[in-house]
Amino acid sequence: MTRGGQSKMTDEPERRCIVTREAQPRSGLIRFVVGPDGQIVPDLGEKLPGRGIWLAADRAVINEAVAKKAFAKAARRDVIVPDDLADLLEAGLAARVVNLVSMARKAGQAVAGFEKVKAMLAAGRAKVLLQASDGSERGKGKLWTPEGGRWFGLLNASELGLAFGRESVIHGALAAGGLATRVIDEATRLAGVRGETGGGKQATGKGKTTR
Repeated sequence: MTRGGQSKMTDEPERRCIVTREAQPRSGLIRFVVGPDGQIVPDLGEKLPGRGIWLAADRAVINEAVAKKAFAKAARRDVIVPDDLADLLEAGLAARVVNLVSMARKAGQAVAGFEKVKAMLAAGRAKVLLQASDGSERGKGKLWTPEGGRWFGLLNASELGLAFGRESVIHGALAAGGLATRVIDEATRLAGVRGETGGGKQATGKGKTTR
């Protein structure tokens, strides 16, 4: 298991973190490039031109990189790094998760609301269970992690609501597919940047296995 919470896959391209010096799958890392003005720019979509600088999706590692000027050493030049880089990354990753869940909803691959989520789980169609971090623990405990899937409790009710076009949402679920896979990747990185591990505390319900 890597620092970003990803299981190491031998067939996935690897990069080396400039702080830990560990090589790991790209899905557990965040790419940065140096902008024309010398500013360190997070490349969350991994599409910006330039030599990539890779950092583990881990808040402690990010803060260490800022404190020890690791970006300048990796770039071999003076660079400008925001002091609140970890917070900026957290906001950016959260926005990406919200956007991906919204895309899944519009594609008919995601549902919200306790009964709809429960029905998707019971039918074995759910791949990802999303529950608001500020929702009732009693209510959340009545649902369960999809078999072979993932649970995340990283977004608050307002953030999850934004993904579903509502004021607030406590329970959401995504069907298996490309968007669900992308949500898992981005949410796992977000978990690391928010200082949590993997999907956080697992949901439990009806005696279902959660691992």
